[in-house]
Amino acid sequence: MPLVPTAAIVGAARTRSRGAAAFNVIQVEHAQAIVAGALRADAPVILQLSQNAVRYHGALRPIAAAARAVAELAEAPVALHLDHATEAGLVHEAVGLGFGSVMYDASALGYEENVAATAEVARFCHDHGVWMEAELGEIGGKDGVHAPGARTDPGEAAEYVAATGVDGLAVAVGTSHAMLTRDASLDLPLIAALHEAVPVPLVLHGSSGVPDADLTAAVDAGMTKINIATQLNKVFTAAVRDRLAADPALVDTRRYLGAGRDATAAEVARLLGVLRSTGASTEGNTA
Repeated sequence: MPLVPTAAIVGAARTRSRGAAAFNVIQVEHAQAIVAGALRADAPVILQLSQNAVRYHGALRPIAAAARAVAELAEAPVALHLDHATEAGLVHEAVGLGFGSVMYDASALGYEENVAATAEVARFCHDHGVWMEAELGEIGGKDGVHAPGARTDPGEAAEYVAATGVDGLAVAVGTSHAMLTRDASLDLPLIAALHEAVPVPLVLHGSSGVPDADLTAAVDAGMTKINIATQLNKVFTAAVRDRLAADPALVDTRRYLGAGRDATAAEVARLLGVLRSTGASTEGNTA
């Protein structure tokens, strides 16, 4: 089916107090696994391409074209999102390639500089009908930029949204990017306070480090868009390692990457249940 606007998936999830799952894509096998998991769980999903993934591929267009093709062949609602872009030029390119949303990350700047840069990108996105996410509060673990332990202030968050016009806000509530363990401690009362103060959907980055029960609790407390990357990479890599260890003579990449893809699809379906997204595939078609 055609790409679904991110705004439709996130808006429906927020209205129904569900999680809108956003999974990061590195190889085409990731995109295939995420879509297969969504179909299994009867849930909409958001495919994310980060600026780091774009650097890995050397350009946005090839991996974006692959992800879009996978999405358009899917029988589940799928949106396409640019994650953690720090360069306005990359945002412009993604919009030109048909992405339904972008996350522009100016959180390394001072507050006033962050507001000015983000507001300019938000105006561009809105002029092109694209949903815009930004970040306030410096989430730990991203390229050494963010300060671990930082928290987003609800009052400042409300002011930031009003000043920038963004459609979604990533907030710092106890997570950190690229965690290999699942023992992050979420500040659930802060999530509830942010949900009360901020008029746009809240986004949880660094969700791979959060235990299942706390992910569900975060959705219940007011989080909507839930970003997951490292957890899928862990599952994918473990399956590939197991497949290669079982057959040291194996050289056909399809046979071990396929194992990773299958394991990742199962994990996506499982996580969609954790986020209360299952049985909601038709929600992505309404805004």
